[in-house]
Amino acid sequence: MKYARLKKNADFRKLFDGGKRVFSPCLTVIYSPARTLTMGIAVSKKHGGAVKRNRIKRLVRAAFFNTCGILEKNFSIVIIPKTAEEYSEKNFEKSMLSCFKKVNAACAQN
Repeated sequence: MKYARLKKNADFRKLFDGGKRVFSPCLTVIYSPARTLTMGIAVSKKHGGAVKRNRIKRLVRAAFFNTCGILEKNFSIVIIPKTAEEYSEKNFEKSMLSCFKKVNAACAQN
């Protein structure tokens, strides 16, 4: 499934201020309904140096690409990984699947 990336600070601010949150052991997902599927990643300096943060972003992007087909509608999404000893694409995929199921359930109720 095709998606666009959030890049502007204003887009991130809008989601942080007005978006709904869903939690899993590895991730926090902030989402809001949108016209097209957009995704951004927020990795803080708590995770480590630039090399480690960029690796986390690559893993999250790959996991999102594999799991975004489960979303029933288009959303703007910010994904925030939680600090851990080791990061893997498989763990991110599991967490995203559980988060996206919660997002679909929440939107189905409304």
